[in-house]
Amino acid sequence: MNTLSNIIKVVTFVTCVSLTSICAATTFNIKHIEPLSWWTNMESNALQIMVHGEGIGALTPKFSQTAITINQVHRPKNPNYLFIDVTLSEALKPGDYALDFYLEQQKIVTKQYRFDSRNTHSAAAQSFTPRDVIYLVTPDRFANGDPSNDQIAYLSENVARDEKGGRHGGDIQGIINQLEYIAEMGFSQIWTNPMIENNQPSYSYHGYSATNFYKIDPRFGTNELYRQLSDKAQAKGIGLIKDVVLNHIGSKHWWLTDLPMDNWLNYQNQPYTGTHHRRESLHDPHAADKDQTLFANGWFVPSMPDLNQTNPFVSTYLIQNTLWWIEFANLSGLRVDTYSYSDREFLTAWTKRITTEFPHINIVGEEWTTNPAIVAYWQRGKVNQDGYQSYLPSVMDFPFQDALVNALTQQESWNTGFTKLYQSLANDFLYADPYNLVTFADNHDMSRIYTQLNEDMALYKMAMSILFTTRGIPQVFYGTEIAMTNRGTDDHGIIRSDFPGGWQKDNVNVFKKQHLTKTQAEALAFTKTLLNWRKQTPAIHQGKLVHYAPNAGVYVYGRLLENHQNVMVIVNKNTQPVTFNPTDYTEIIGSSTQAKNALNDEVFSLSASFNVPEKTALILSITR
Repeated sequence: MNTLSNIIKVVTFVTCVSLTSICAATTFNIKHIEPLSWWTNMESNALQIMVHGEGIGALTPKFSQTAITINQVHRPKNPNYLFIDVTLSEALKPGDYALDFYLEQQKIVTKQYRFDSRNTHSAAAQSFTPRDVIYLVTPDRFANGDPSNDQIAYLSENVARDEKGGRHGGDIQGIINQLEYIAEMGFSQIWTNPMIENNQPSYSYHGYSATNFYKIDPRFGTNELYRQLSDKAQAKGIGLIKDVVLNHIGSKHWWLTDLPMDNWLNYQNQPYTGTHHRRESLHDPHAADKDQTLFANGWFVPSMPDLNQTNPFVSTYLIQNTLWWIEFANLSGLRVDTYSYSDREFLTAWTKRITTEFPHINIVGEEWTTNPAIVAYWQRGKVNQDGYQSYLPSVMDFPFQDALVNALTQQESWNTGFTKLYQSLANDFLYADPYNLVTFADNHDMSRIYTQLNEDMALYKMAMSILFTTRGIPQVFYGTEIAMTNRGTDDHGIIRSDFPGGWQKDNVNVFKKQHLTKTQAEALAFTKTLLNWRKQTPAIHQGKLVHYAPNAGVYVYGRLLENHQNVMVIVNKNTQPVTFNPTDYTEIIGSSTQAKNALNDEVFSLSASFNVPEKTALILSITR
């Protein structure tokens, strides 16, 4: 496959002076052709190729292959760009095809453009569902599998492991090396924070400031190694979810030195204008137009220029880039950062095109609000009062996360404690498909759940038990399985601390179970047992959620699936045991007379009352 490194340089063509004065003064240097390649037999036969290079706008592109038809060539004011609209015939075969560039009748330069066959066994056909548990990894902080890529000469920031906001050296090889650990734990999907190039001067490790949409950051590895990660993960039954950023780029993206158009960015060539982050303005029937515009068009922060997706060339670029990565790396799904900050009509077009090309793919959007009405607005199938139609299959369930923490940390009363979790799930009538929401106890942008629960192991176990047994698709942030903490600080660099054992000479090694503290070992064993039980329990994947109003610090719910064992969960938050009467919960138990503790096989009779220990989530498989 051709890559961006295959830049074709053409010396000034002295003999072409007679053709045009432009040629005499220009060194035609094709720096970028994107997408890097494409595929035959896509659902859409349309492709737009962006070409960037000095003076390239003066040239006329031609494909000699008759199965590739150039319909239109767009020449923006910037003479260093061409946008080429092509139609691909069904007769197009995989291979390299010459894309020639002419000045009048003189061929000036040729670029080989690659078309491959589509992957007939796309991982997107096996996307993430409620049967899965997603493992969220910040690659720079997980494991350093290849120290040789820690220092890259042309990149602005190199490894500085002693700096909390610096790069620490974790990479793709580190994740590959620990796939066995991830699989044994019971995780079946990996979502990594973005790994495309972030050549920012500082704070670049997180990956959310892209400087090249088509290149894996060399400090993580290469495009090919990323594809190998996907392949090797699939071999172990694990899908790979890509983190996509549509709203903005990094301030050092190569576009910023030579923007394609004068409206490529929002508030381009104007003083910095930031978003007000008031997402309610998009839904508020009383909102001023100015507020709605500023939310979507304002920059997230000064170092993240906001893309103008109402520009059709920007929109097409972003759509094609997403399709390229799905097909190139055989991805199982997508997570979309800062979802609602992008233009709404663009989001509809983007999700519709992605799900048309990959009908079974799951995509989860980040809408960080605890208001379920706003979260529900974005999910596919939701009938919205303003007529907006979304094609986004899933949304991050921030209301659940907030309710989970409040349920376990608040004192019980008629409207606090478990009532918060009960009310949150009762709001599921707002969602088109609540079972397809992604649930979580923490993530890379908030304090660790063990910290949020005041480092109380009993509360931690209750949180994990609820997360893994209620409706939705659970996501676990790396390190949550060992109860990592960020005690005393909410600094993201500390929240995203290095995973113990990911670096040579780490004293504590989770992967090898060496030198773990009592807390780490207890949390790890509990999580692993629970996850592997969940993997084998269809009622958790497909069962209907039935819950009862909390009473005196006890919350009871079940997962019901016909022709399978039902599951009942009894969560006792009290500091003393409570007496549980099974006959009050016949909707879950039915005619069964026995149940088994899912974690230790202890048998319970359902014909009489029994005690539920203090500060415990008791998970029972109902014997049929």
